Formats: sequence, structure tokens, C-alpha cells
Amino acid sequence: QVVLVESGGGLVQAGGSLRLSCAASGRIRAINTMGWYRQAPGKGRELVASQYNGGYQNYADFVKGRFTISRDNAKSTVTLQMSSLKPEDTAVYYCNAETMTGPRTSIDVWGQGTQVTVSS
Repeated sequence: QVVLVESGGGLVQAGGSLRLSCAASGRIRAINTMGWYRQAPGKGRELVASQYNGGYQNYADFVKGRFTISRDNAKSTVTLQMSSLKPEDTAVYYCNAETMTGPRTSIDVWGQGTQVTVSS
């Protein structure tokens, strides 16, 4: 069973930076996509950034130019470097991994989430 653990959340002032890390452990067959989602109060969970196993990266428009995702496939880790943070970035950030459960089947695995709070 694959387990994701996030770290790096905290309180930061607007304009500051924060780095989130996520590590996958357990019985890992393969991970197709790893990424970050976030959920703010009153809002649904939304994609922040993700990276496919082959290297393709996808960013939400609201973080382009400010956040950078990086992934180490060998270590099954993913990092989100957040810069120029805004109060609207305040949310619980969740790590996500689309992990293979068989030759042609996969599931989404989620971390417990880490709180990011940006003060103005």
C-alpha cells in the first residue's frame, strides 16, 4: 500500500517563500503522475501543479511564474517551491500520486495535507 506524507507547511508573510515536500512510501509498483492540490475554505480541491513520470509539468494559471514543481522519480518524491506567496494561496495543500495497482490499472493516493497560511 502506498502512503504519501507531506511536510513544509507553515505561516509565511505575503511575498515570502515556502517549500513543500512529499514522499511516497510502501508498496510502489509505479507512479504515473505526482502533484499538488489545494483546498481553501469554501472552495473545492484544485490542482496546483503536477508532473508526469516522463517529465511533463502542468501548472494552474494562478501559480504560473511563482511556483515550481520538481520530482525525483527514483526517490518517489515531489517538491513544490512556492515564491511570491499571496494571501489567496492560503489553503491546505495535498500531495497526490497516481499510482499503478496493476499492469493497466491505477488509483489516486492522497496525503493528509499540510496547512499553508499567508499573511498580508
